[in-house]
Amino acid sequence: MKKSLYLALGFLGLALGFVGAAVPLLPAFPFLVLAAFGFGRGSQRLHAWFINSALYRHNLEGFLKGRGMTRGAKRRVILTVTVVMGLGIWFMRNIPWAQALLGLIWLGHVVGFVWGVKTVGE
Repeated sequence: MKKSLYLALGFLGLALGFVGAAVPLLPAFPFLVLAAFGFGRGSQRLHAWFINSALYRHNLEGFLKGRGMTRGAKRRVILTVTVVMGLGIWFMRNIPWAQALLGLIWLGHVVGFVWGVKTVGE
């Protein structure tokens, strides 16, 4: 039963990761991490396939192995966070304290990615 749940999480993460790779507002990164986790716990064969795929190598491998992210990947993450937070701020235009809170969260994300995540060559 547990393996089935992990496999379901892996396939869900993989599907949403594919969509996120194509749709600018949907980030692929967290879904691909979910896929790696699900496949790692659910099936050795699927996990081996996933970590040898180009999708994994180009999006997750460097970050998960502690090497960092490429400039392009960091740019995509920051752009996605900026657009999503910007929409949230716009929808909360009548609630100034919520706008300020989202602005601080956005600033934390940007600072965290720029200075907290190592940048590696492309």
